[in-house]
Amino acid sequence: MKSKSERKIRAKTEKKHTDKVVAVNKKAVFDYFFEETIEVGIALEGSEVKSVKKGDVSLRDSFCHIEKGNLELKNCQITPYTKVGAFAPDPRRSRRLLLHKNQIVRLADKAAEKGFTIVPVKMYLKGRFVKLEIALAKGKKNYEKKQVIKERDINRTAEREIHGY
Repeated sequence: MKSKSERKIRAKTEKKHTDKVVAVNKKAVFDYFFEETIEVGIALEGSEVKSVKKGDVSLRDSFCHIEKGNLELKNCQITPYTKVGAFAPDPRRSRRLLLHKNQIVRLADKAAEKGFTIVPVKMYLKGRFVKLEIALAKGKKNYEKKQVIKERDINRTAEREIHGY
């Protein structure tokens, strides 16, 4: 039989990291085909982390750009935390993404090909860290987007008929 302290230690070490999705870029899912996705860290200030945990994030119209050897997230809206005081950071400032140099070089090479871009897909909490999932993506044509809408409508009507709606 194990002592009480051993059970507490074991419970702490076996704690599962559940991912809590904070924001999803639905427009990117609709506008792009994803070739590959990568989980990256993001450099935030303390008040921004509190806003992210509260869910005040919008990835709409945001994109990733390689600048001076660093990958940066541009145009991402993180609403300032209400109790931060007078020194709130700019809500749309560019934020550095945390990757290894060889990963940045590989992404830059692939993004330089015609039609490819790097887009943020979703932001989530992994344990106590804020993570961002980015994707190397190729843009869809208008007729491909219309096809997706058409298939979605067909599936929706089929589901309604099956359930006797």
